[in-house]
Amino acid sequence: MTLQQIDARDGRVGEAVVENQPQQVRWSVPIALFACVLLAFFDKISIAALFSDADFQQALGISFDPTRLGLLMSAFLFSYGFSSMLLSGIGDRLNPVRVLIGMMVVWALLMVMMGFTRSYHTMMTLRILLGIAEGPLLPMAYAIIRQAFPQRLQARATMLWLLGTPLGAALGFPVTLFILNTFHWQATFFFMALLTLPVMLLVLFGLRHLKVQRVAQNQQSTPAERKQHRHELLRSPHFWMICLFNIAFLTYLWGMNGWLPSYLIKGKDIHLEHAGYLSSLPFIAMLLGEVLGAWLSDKLDRRALACFLSLAGAGVGLAAVLQLSGTYSVIAAMALSTFMWGAGAPNIFALLAKATSSKVSATAGGIFNGMGNFAGALAPVLMGALIAASGNMDSGLLFLVVTAFVGCIILLPLLKKY
Repeated sequence: MTLQQIDARDGRVGEAVVENQPQQVRWSVPIALFACVLLAFFDKISIAALFSDADFQQALGISFDPTRLGLLMSAFLFSYGFSSMLLSGIGDRLNPVRVLIGMMVVWALLMVMMGFTRSYHTMMTLRILLGIAEGPLLPMAYAIIRQAFPQRLQARATMLWLLGTPLGAALGFPVTLFILNTFHWQATFFFMALLTLPVMLLVLFGLRHLKVQRVAQNQQSTPAERKQHRHELLRSPHFWMICLFNIAFLTYLWGMNGWLPSYLIKGKDIHLEHAGYLSSLPFIAMLLGEVLGAWLSDKLDRRALACFLSLAGAGVGLAAVLQLSGTYSVIAAMALSTFMWGAGAPNIFALLAKATSSKVSATAGGIFNGMGNFAGALAPVLMGALIAASGNMDSGLLFLVVTAFVGCIILLPLLKKY
């Protein structure tokens, strides 16, 4: 185990930073976290597949009311964001592996309870509780990877568990619809609860070698020391720059997820049968970008530059889309844009790890993730308002272009340092 002092020029207190030796690095750790993230996304989005099911509506005592049904998703997102910011600090005080297992037990219990629910208000309450229970997940995963992997491997390790996000979104709906059509709406919740068991076993197996390291004296920080570390984090302008950049970064993601198919159809007059399969190509490009971007950034160790080029390239690609009209040229430019965005996704967590103290990993990750998801979730609404006000689909995409370039400007002061 090597010890390295933080540069005193930062004005930060020197600390012992734990870096595992290569023979101690175990790739089972991010694979187990990938399964966790995949399961969480199943739990998160599967309920949306039930919105049009008459039996589900009848069980909750409502008809097809898009507003009330949509609130079941919105309530989750807001509680998720608050939880990510407020509760993730427990990973800096407790063993994050044990916290992770405890969280999964709560997820399973909540899914079982949802399967037995016969009240809209009860379902709303359970969705809020699920958001609270899932909020610390990504910060926990970030903290575990930071403890288990040296800086030179963190982007690749992060990329592995981050793949659970797009794959969870892509697989969650068809799996839920299959269960719904084969059995009953209740079975969808029970299946998700049952799926928790093998994922928990995989997590226990994959993380069995992980030893949570303490970097304070006597392997344990005092409450006063932890408070001081949090104050240093909250006073760090570099930390807030990265958080603001992440807001722009996730605004792009949520905006694309919300409006890409509609933009291709209504904004570029691409026929529906084409958009059906062509609209998935940009997200395939995004996955490829995550893999290549993680590998390249780990080799160069220029985290801020990798994030800057990623979002700048995404913005340039979208700007090109606005100028093009041919179906395949539009899809190619869109794929280039999403590929560039994907290249930065693992690196932004590695940048956060490089710019913040390891003693507050979960706290930093929670604020970073919570703020980004709060702001990013507003992107589809803002884009919709712009489109409605202008009567032009391009105005929504232009919003993402401007946001991307603003995010790049915010990151400029960090390019040389990180």
